Amino acid sequence: MFAAIIILVAIIAAIAGLWVSIHNGIVTKDNRCDNAWQTIDAQLQRRNDLIPNLVETVKGYMTHERETLEAVTNARAAVAGASTPEAAMAASGQLSQALGHLFAVAEAYPELKANSNFAQLQADLTDTENKISYARMSFNDCVLEYNNAIETFPGNIVAGSKFRTRQGFVVTDEAARQAPSVKF
Repeated sequence: MFAAIIILVAIIAAIAGLWVSIHNGIVTKDNRCDNAWQTIDAQLQRRNDLIPNLVETVKGYMTHERETLEAVTNARAAVAGASTPEAAMAASGQLSQALGHLFAVAEAYPELKANSNFAQLQADLTDTENKISYARMSFNDCVLEYNNAIETFPGNIVAGSKFRTRQGFVVTDEAARQAPSVKF
């Protein structure tokens, strides 16, 4: 009888330990997702901080490209005003597309391409875009790991209704998948 009680207590302790371990693993993965998003957000902010200088530098050269500059400015405002990660992701895609178009149009302005300030801003933005791309991949990896943890057995039992699946970064705008077209 005494041995049966010890075995029962050991089984209950093992199940409780497993439950706590799985729960803590899910919480850790959830926090990694938050951290990965904060990395993206920091890079988006860095890009947003560089854009006003780029627009000011370009304005003097691209007098006939007001529409392109407005698209960049409006897309930057959309990123800055996004209230959810999903909205920020969508706006960020549009901003990347607008910047790509701006850089493509800048090819038609040799004086602008020769401007060292423009060249440095372009290099900084390209570097930031690369960091954003890497951060998005990292975020998607974290989301995949987290979603797998809460959707597979026994994590789905531990997660219950407390943890919700997350959405990774996806390109929702088909136009963002296309290379910018440039017409002279």
